[in-house]
Amino acid sequence: MAAKKIRKNKSTLREYAEAIGMALLMALGIQIFIVQAFKIPSGSMIPTLLIGDHLLVNKLAYGTRFPEKISLFLFDLPIPSRWIPISGRYLMEWGAPKHGDVVVFVYPEDRSKDFIKRVIGVGGDLVEIRDKKVYINQSLIDDPHAHFEEGRAPYGNVQIRDNHGPVRVPEGHIFVMGDNRDRSLDSRFWGFVKLEDVKGRAFLIYWSWDGSDRWIRWERIGDRIY
Repeated sequence: MAAKKIRKNKSTLREYAEAIGMALLMALGIQIFIVQAFKIPSGSMIPTLLIGDHLLVNKLAYGTRFPEKISLFLFDLPIPSRWIPISGRYLMEWGAPKHGDVVVFVYPEDRSKDFIKRVIGVGGDLVEIRDKKVYINQSLIDDPHAHFEEGRAPYGNVQIRDNHGPVRVPEGHIFVMGDNRDRSLDSRFWGFVKLEDVKGRAFLIYWSWDGSDRWIRWERIGDRIY
């Protein structure tokens, strides 16, 4: 009887271990290929996104992309390209970012960082900013998300911030800007984003709290991102 009980306990433990292992693999697979969580650390997308907002990003919005790093608990683990040569590349593509999409992408000047901005121009567009107003292909666009706070510009360059271009967006690239136009470090300062560096489209705020007092912003939880 004792031997049977030991075998039964081992079988139960094995079942639990297999179930937990399968759950972890599924969660990892979802994060790698389907949806991933991101946190907003700066005010460049105010008022659409606030510091302390936690977002879900649809990684299937434009295709299936193998990540350059995997987030496990509090750690971001880079994937060496010598191990997986396709890390950071799209395995399949079925769409492209559109005007107005809020996208997460690899920051061109530091590939260890992810940025989030709004798509203003796509491949072939002629983009120009005149006195803070945005023109696409020489036509003033409806820009309901734009927010202005004045004050010091990124890099201290007010002229580039308020008047830029015209510049032609190369094919295979996008031109992005933060909704907080006066306080955003974006394509006006460092150029275009390659489509292959776009990780996905932000679509939902799943958690939010004030960064200083840690008060939960209940009214923002569950908000769609447009």
